[in-house]
Amino acid sequence: MAASTLSVQGALRRAMVPSLVVILGATGTGKSKLAIEIGKRLQGEIISADSMQQENEEPGDGGDGSPNRKLELEKLGGAELHKRLAEVDPDMAAMLHPNDKRKIARSLQIHKETGIPHSRLLEEQRGQEGGDGLGGPLRYKDPCIFWLHADMEALDKRLDARVEDMLSAGVIQELRDFHIRYNRQKIQDNSQDYQHGIFQSIGFKEFHDYLTAPESSTQQEKDSLRDKGIEALKIATRRYARKQNKWVRNRFLRRPGDNIPAVYGLDVTDVSRWEETVLDPALQILDSLSKHEEPAIAPVRAQGAEQRNKRSHHTCDLCDKVIIGDLEWTAHLKSKKHHYHVRKKRKCDPSCDQSQRSSAPSDSAAETLLKDSCDTVAPGSGDQDSSGTTHEEVPVTL
Repeated sequence: MAASTLSVQGALRRAMVPSLVVILGATGTGKSKLAIEIGKRLQGEIISADSMQQENEEPGDGGDGSPNRKLELEKLGGAELHKRLAEVDPDMAAMLHPNDKRKIARSLQIHKETGIPHSRLLEEQRGQEGGDGLGGPLRYKDPCIFWLHADMEALDKRLDARVEDMLSAGVIQELRDFHIRYNRQKIQDNSQDYQHGIFQSIGFKEFHDYLTAPESSTQQEKDSLRDKGIEALKIATRRYARKQNKWVRNRFLRRPGDNIPAVYGLDVTDVSRWEETVLDPALQILDSLSKHEEPAIAPVRAQGAEQRNKRSHHTCDLCDKVIIGDLEWTAHLKSKKHHYHVRKKRKCDPSCDQSQRSSAPSDSAAETLLKDSCDTVAPGSGDQDSSGTTHEEVPVTL
């Protein structure tokens, strides 16, 4: 009887529309609260996709040691990692910045484990039916995406209050205990860089000076370091929230893929009206979708959906920078730093400006900016434009 009931419930879940509800939002916007409320009503399973939920990285756990192999790779310099990747997967190397050690190490790890270049695996996924430039087809049909957003000034105050609540709950003592048990020896061995596992969470870096203060420090010095850590924690939390919102906008709203589902925005600015502005609208949207009806609340309109960002590799010799992505490249050409180096080059080499005036005219603002920079093009040095900037076009879009 129990088995029969479970099979019926499983069939109902498979038949549900939407089959998956995704809740996006910055820290402090109430994602867990909404997930619990929706889960209760739909009798659904809640899955955490927190960025800090890491593989078992302890050695000797009976696994194949893959996480440890990736960590070992990340300890190498970016240039060395990038060189290794270029040897086994030049297409992926062209799409990744040499400083992006984590992604480079991941690509090397995939090649080591499968014997197949990471770029080829991604290309195969994109080529599947329903796939696009961002990846393979969606695993769940017709998912519903909610984005919890808030006025940043209101969210900042909420995040500061959340830090104060954490302090009242004893977070500093927890950090001190964890430091003594797991972190102190790493620091003494000079093997701690706060870039792996739980140590990259907000809090460890910010209270490093306080936790490692010498025993001889006065109470006033310790209090000062503690206050400094608290302020740094608040700043880091607010910065992290902005980074999360930026990722959502870029990934789902500004440059979405062809198969990205509709995103419904829910305003969580005023927590006193949470049911009215968040819970009730979410339930109304889900009810409409379950009936195959158009929700009364329109989804957030994608901004600039026509823009596709090629992950092309650009090198600005004037600024000594590697830029990955055409949109990032255009932004760099318009930056104050690039213009500063252009003016500096003109001052050092007056003939540069004259040579650029004789160049063919262009209607493109980006090309005009390119012509502002001048360098010598050595014969046979590769495909370079008038700025001395090397371009390696990689036909991969985001």
